[in-house]
Amino acid sequence: MPRSRHVPGDLAMWLFILAELAVFALFFALYGVHRARQPALFAQGQASLRLGSALVNTLLLIAGSAAVAASVRAFAVNQLARGARLLGWTWLSGAVFLLLKGEEFAHLFAAGVSLSSDDFWMFYLSLTVFHFLHVVLGMVIIAAVWLRARRGAYGAADHVGVETAAAYWHMVDLVWVVLFALVYVAR
Repeated sequence: MPRSRHVPGDLAMWLFILAELAVFALFFALYGVHRARQPALFAQGQASLRLGSALVNTLLLIAGSAAVAASVRAFAVNQLARGARLLGWTWLSGAVFLLLKGEEFAHLFAAGVSLSSDDFWMFYLSLTVFHFLHVVLGMVIIAAVWLRARRGAYGAADHVGVETAAAYWHMVDLVWVVLFALVYVAR
């Protein structure tokens, strides 16, 4: 019997994701405009960023996306314990991301960097703190789905909640990959 095609997850989450992507797209566009107007300032700020830490964070979020995608597949074939374990790995990737990013924020704030330092730091902090909060929300969603999974709420017949959490986590990952490329890598 052929499988029916459907948009994974809940429609309301997809509308929320589209709204969030629109906000981030606006942020990225404004960043680009200001960067084009002040290339030396943005190059100086960018040169002081920790590229290695940002790369590790990128790999962590990509690993979390791979784990949550594997979790959806596991629940779809009734591998419930494996699905729950993979949700735990996704949550853990987010937790390590937050620890590394939090350490970076603490270092910057201790050095006197703030939203009012200059346009680069205003955009950098706005974008990365806004994304940080999205990772926190993603972890809350993953934790809630994990708890429900541990109580047997999902299986092959119904795992929409897992798909919904995965869709949100993939959005968080996508935004970070664009942010990483735009703010840390692009010269």
